[in-house]
Amino acid sequence: MWVLAAFYAFAGIVHLTAPQPFLRIMPDWVPSPGLVVLLTGVAELLGAIALVQPFDARLRKAGGWGLALYAVCVFPANINHFAMDMAKPDHGIGLGYHVPRIFAQPLLVWLALWVSSAIEWPWRAHSARG
Repeated sequence: MWVLAAFYAFAGIVHLTAPQPFLRIMPDWVPSPGLVVLLTGVAELLGAIALVQPFDARLRKAGGWGLALYAVCVFPANINHFAMDMAKPDHGIGLGYHVPRIFAQPLLVWLALWVSSAIEWPWRAHSARG
């Protein structure tokens, strides 16, 4: 839980302080890309806080659902980044980066739900936390 929260907190800070890389990979059909990047950074930070706060299991689960939904919503940007790189003569960052990233997205959805105890599949994450 702490590792995932730290990952999302770091990503949120980067979204807020250095948005340019995220703006470059944003699909053209996304309205107000600057606002979207700002809001995704805020969402990551709030989700990370919700995961680690010890007071309310419902808030922790809501944070897990929020981060899972976030991971689904940013998937088009990941696909767009992949397509943009593959169109470059040198293939940009390359398949070694993009393929694991694409396959990791469903894992991030599951992990957010599991560590927040929103789901218990395939085993219980935190039986003592309720």
